[in-house]
Amino acid sequence: MPATQIHPTAIVDPAAQLGEGVFVGPYCIIGPGVTLGDGCWLQHHVTICGPARIGRGNKFFAYGSIGQQTQDLKYKGEPTYLEIGDDNSFREFVSVHRATFPGDATRIGNRGNFLAYAHVAHDCVVGDEVIFSNNGTLGGHVQVGDHVIVGGLSAVHQFCRIGRYAMIGGCTKIVQDVPPFMIADGNPAEIRGINKVGMERHGFSAETVREIKESYRILYRMNLNTKGAIVAIGEKLQPVPEICQLLDFLKTSERGIVR
Repeated sequence: MPATQIHPTAIVDPAAQLGEGVFVGPYCIIGPGVTLGDGCWLQHHVTICGPARIGRGNKFFAYGSIGQQTQDLKYKGEPTYLEIGDDNSFREFVSVHRATFPGDATRIGNRGNFLAYAHVAHDCVVGDEVIFSNNGTLGGHVQVGDHVIVGGLSAVHQFCRIGRYAMIGGCTKIVQDVPPFMIADGNPAEIRGINKVGMERHGFSAETVREIKESYRILYRMNLNTKGAIVAIGEKLQPVPEICQLLDFLKTSERGIVR
């Protein structure tokens, strides 16, 4: 691995920790309490504030603002945290904020792709291999599962959950939970169908896709409330892992689900 390189115009706090092979480009600022893993790359004019622990191989493009303090007005200056996994890409002007309450953390997983102007607010938990299109925005305390796609200019309200392999269309307003494997689109958002193409691309079997399609029919086409749909899905469908995940998501929803 090549040696760590820091451009002469960059400012790196002595209390920051940089791994091997890190590249810090012109006019970047890395604050105290930041840990950057091996092979991270900062293009130019990137600001990373701590406390933040960032894994290996992450790329930060121009004018990104990572680890700034929360915008939550309840914040009183206590130490809060940001944790980022490995091999993520944060494009131009992406912003990610630390948590609000003492000891809490905003968390992002591995291999995510956050396009220009995407925003991850305080206390969010974002899974692996997500894609945020330009201006995809999360309010505070949002949970996003693995392999989720957030369309451009879309916004997710505080405390909502987006289930794994779900897809949110462009210019969509999300104010309730989006169940896993579903496509949500519109303002106000509606569930339009299952993410069939996404599931097939990730190797789900034809049988599993059929089960998810039938769960969608029960949940959204049989005029059942959510509790009735949970019972019907449990009785009529095979307990494959994906159906179990869907049922658990529905049972634990606090905000209700997008209909």
